Amino acid sequence: MTTLSVRLPDSLHRKVKVLAQQDGISINQFVTVAVAEKLSALLTEEYLQERARRGSRSRYEAALAQAPDVVPEARDRIAPGLAASRPAARSRYIHEESPAYEAGAAGDQEAD
Repeated sequence: MTTLSVRLPDSLHRKVKVLAQQDGISINQFVTVAVAEKLSALLTEEYLQERARRGSRSRYEAALAQAPDVVPEARDRIAPGLAASRPAARSRYIHEESPAYEAGAAGDQEAD
């Protein structure tokens, strides 16, 4: 383990001390977790950018074309309130014979 000496403004140190006490951990643990969370966020962003660079629209569309075009099971359907803000979802995923469609049909028609 490495020892790191950090200079913090007094106001920041006070806030860290209070938050660490509230969590029942030491300031060292608090700072360690904060650094780990920041690293995780930065590395995740780098990872996603790299994945995006390797992505291929044609491969995505080919994979999507293999998925069956069926009405989702009831537990997988988008709720009527959410579907109103998504025209494609509203028309494709809320089946006209489902209770979800009937419950949201009036509101959906107004959104069209």
